[in-house]
Amino acid sequence: MKEAPERKKSWFYKWFLNNQLTVVLINIFLVFLIIFLFSKISFVFEPINQILGITMPPVILALVLYYLINPLINVLESKFHVNRIVSITFVFIIILALLIWGVMSLIPFVQSQVDSLVKNWPQYWNSLNKSLQNMFSDPKLHLVKERLIETNASVTKSFEKSMDQILPQTMNNLSSAVSVLTNVVIILMTAPFILFFMLKDDKKFKDSVIKFMPDRIKNSVGDMLSEISQSLSSYITGQLTVAFWVAVMFFVGYLIIGQRYALILGTVAGILNLIPYIGSTLALVPSLVIAAFIAPSMVLKVLIVFAIEQTVETRVISPIIVGNKMQMHPVTTILVLLVSAGMYGLIGMIAGIPIFAILKIIFIRMFNWFKRNSSWYTEEELLETKEVDDSEDTNNSEKVHK
Repeated sequence: MKEAPERKKSWFYKWFLNNQLTVVLINIFLVFLIIFLFSKISFVFEPINQILGITMPPVILALVLYYLINPLINVLESKFHVNRIVSITFVFIIILALLIWGVMSLIPFVQSQVDSLVKNWPQYWNSLNKSLQNMFSDPKLHLVKERLIETNASVTKSFEKSMDQILPQTMNNLSSAVSVLTNVVIILMTAPFILFFMLKDDKKFKDSVIKFMPDRIKNSVGDMLSEISQSLSSYITGQLTVAFWVAVMFFVGYLIIGQRYALILGTVAGILNLIPYIGSTLALVPSLVIAAFIAPSMVLKVLIVFAIEQTVETRVISPIIVGNKMQMHPVTTILVLLVSAGMYGLIGMIAGIPIFAILKIIFIRMFNWFKRNSSWYTEEELLETKEVDDSEDTNNSEKVHK
């Protein structure tokens, strides 16, 4: 019997029905269509946003403390065979005692420095004005001097006007201030309870997530969660440790050169150092302003302290403590900071890099899965991907085991 001739494929079949690029573009279009539809019914998700806004701050605070305390709890449990709940209770008592001691010791000192700063501010301001007038007393700089006088008068007038408006605005915003204070108190009271159960049930969290996954992806999801946890732990502990030593270095340096308000300026420097790359530079601004009020030589001393601190931080502290654990190029870090700061301000600058690191881990694993299940890549490329995945899984398991 004569076989029927093979039917010729039409152009529609070749370009639309049997074309991988077309299928990918259709999938992308469907994704954007879903996003568009969700944007039109965003009011449905408003209660979810409110719930997250209430619950996430104490959870985030507890998560940060978890990554700081959990290594100590693991050491007490594994090496010294101390019951985990007993270890957690012991560590909580020590932290509470240190907090009480720190508050009782530091608050009076900080309050005295703040009172001194407020009291001496007019004197600093007048001293700066006199220094500027002497600097521009040269007849050649007559026009510049007039501009500075006009600017000074304008700034003073605006400051006086704003001071007149502070009291009414304060009374109007009193309820908002009380609300913010109440939220802070709730966060500080709730976070320890969340932290306790995070430390107590840390090994159960991953299992509780994995059990809802299909069997064929349970191992992959477990490895991904371990990698995300390890990345967050490295970033949080590293950044907070570096910030602590930055605060200590600035505090000691300012004490040596005789800079006023050394404790406040050092603490501010440590907090702002949580912002990568630009945090220390931002911390330099208030110190330079105060130094300019005191004497020109103090400005030079502050710059020397800043140069020494930057050298020690970038050459010694950061490479030892942080290294390149996030595996991010400096240009990528700067772009992430620009985008996150533009979208969410200071909070975005602090949280942008760890969030980007989590998304990067998820994207890389999804992309590797796509490579393994796609016909677009050669066997050599798939073999390289498998070797990278195996090495990463081995490293993650070793870190978790340690």
